[in-house]
Order: sequence, then C-alpha cells, then structure tokens
Amino acid sequence: MREIVLDTETTGLDVRSDRIIEIGCIELENHIPTGNTFHRYINPKCQIAEAAIEVHGITEDFLADKPEFSVIADDLNSFLASDPLIIHNAAFDLGFLNAEFDRIGYGKLPPGRTVDTLMIARRKFPGAQNSLDGLCRRFNIDNSSRTFHGALLDAELLADVYLELIGGRQRGFAWEAGVAGSGGAVDMAGNRDQGPRDKAALGTKTQPQRPVPLAPRLTESESRAHREFVAQFPGAAIWKKR
Repeated sequence: MREIVLDTETTGLDVRSDRIIEIGCIELENHIPTGNTFHRYINPKCQIAEAAIEVHGITEDFLADKPEFSVIADDLNSFLASDPLIIHNAAFDLGFLNAEFDRIGYGKLPPGRTVDTLMIARRKFPGAQNSLDGLCRRFNIDNSSRTFHGALLDAELLADVYLELIGGRQRGFAWEAGVAGSGGAVDMAGNRDQGPRDKAALGTKTQPQRPVPLAPRLTESESRAHREFVAQFPGAAIWKKR
C-alpha cells in the first residue's frame, strides 16, 4: 500500500490570496518510508507575510530564482499519483494545493483522499497538545532540528508520528489479529475497534480451544532430521527439553 505524507509552507494563512512556497512529500510503502521524496521551493510572485517568515524562515530573496507552481505541477501530480495523502490539518494544505491547481486548470484533489493526522490525534488524545511538536514530544520523536518549519522536515516527522498514531512499532506484530499497540486496530480514519486484548479485559473468551488438535504436518523423517540437528548443539538448551 502506497501513501504520501505531505506538508506545505505558504506566504500566509489566506487561501484566497496567499500562495504555496514549499512542498515536501515522503513516500510510504506499507507505512514504511521508502526513501523516495518530492521537495520543491516555489516562487509565489507575491509578498511573504512577516509572520510567515518568522515561522519558516523562507524569504522572497531566497525564492527569486525558484520555479513557479505551474512549472512543478506535472512532477508533483505524478509523484502524488492517486494514493492517499497523510496530512496534519489536511484542510489547510489541501485548500492551498487545490487553489494552486485550480489557477492552472488542473482538477482538484478530493477531501476523501486525505488522512488527517490532526483529527486522528484529537480523537485519541482529546484536550491534549496535538500540534506536530506536541505529538513528537508525546511519542519521543526527535524534532530538535526543527528550529524553523520546513515542508520536507515536517513531512519526515509526520511520517514517524503517523506510524505511532496507527499503532506504533508493535503494529506489525498483531495487525491481522485486530490489535494495534495495546488497544485494538485503528482504521484509516483513526477509529479504534475492540481488539482481543480489550475483550479479554472484559472477561470475553476470544480464542476458543480446538476440540480436536490438528494432525502434525511433519513427516517422521523430517522430525528425525530435526532431532539430529538439535542434538549437535552443546549444553542443556531449552529446546532439547521439548
């Protein structure tokens, strides 16, 4: 499963008049970064608000020789393909992306294509600090290099945050059994089901015993070969006691 973690920096906060000046994307395969990225600075051909420069540190002088959005649109569209977009506060970035695409006659990206990590975090941790920095602190993700916001750096941090939000590093161990971390599976919208551990805590038997054990699939010659192999190990290894 391919997903794209995406972040933007802009000239300001008004989607009607402000423009995108940086885009950073991280490709995930089965929730793991592949190392494939998309990163561009963009000349907005307009003034950057001082408040925005204080956040991301990107100036008009720095962007003077950078391409306009229309120049990078085809490459961006190809990289995004039709895969889900993982975005923190998706309405903001998607609004700016669609405004840019609309100006050059491209079709808009549908809201249903996004996975909003801010919404997932708010459902999981209501009332908590769910900014990207706040979530990095919660999950012990090193964000010490984030002196300014940067689209690619923030996308990299968000990829780590996203992994934790959908179950963390334990996710792969028990996903097929419906467990994510310690409390059930989390779907693309961040909803959590009652996984086996939750049901066990309620006293519900979730794994009935098979009344008649399955017959062993190993042949006698395979079993004998295994015993001979184990016998080569010195000492009282625990597997010799079986």
